[in-house]
Amino acid sequence: MGIFVSRNKIQEVVKEIRAANQTIVVTNGCFDILHVGHIRYLNETKACADKLIVLVNSDKSVKAIKGEGRPINPENDRAEVLCALSSVDYVVLFDEASPAGLIDEIKPDVYTKGGDYTLDTLPERDVILKNNIKVEFIKFVDGKSTTGIINKINNK
Repeated sequence: MGIFVSRNKIQEVVKEIRAANQTIVVTNGCFDILHVGHIRYLNETKACADKLIVLVNSDKSVKAIKGEGRPINPENDRAEVLCALSSVDYVVLFDEASPAGLIDEIKPDVYTKGGDYTLDTLPERDVILKNNIKVEFIKFVDGKSTTGIINKINNK
């Protein structure tokens, strides 16, 4: 079971992981309505390193990116649900549109992103290259998305 960590405590967690000679993989997202696509994505991400840290957009960040009416689930609920997954070791919230600053602080061994991105289209590209972080692109599960679920509910 994962641990919900405040942003100002993540450096302590990283030091402990590094002291244990373990590797770190980081990913990020809104994870608004958790679905099978998220589960498969997080399981594949976890396979990339010893510890998985999930960076989750705060409510403020989701609203700025997705617009009014989002997120559906509040940030603390989304974090708690993620912490219940066996693949997730730590969850950290961030307010910015991009997690680049947090990635720069953590300096993971691996960073994963969905297969709809390339290194050239990654908003976090500069921090990834600066810190020589390995990037893995995880294939999406077709037809599985939070937006799709919301649209299905709204069309009933």
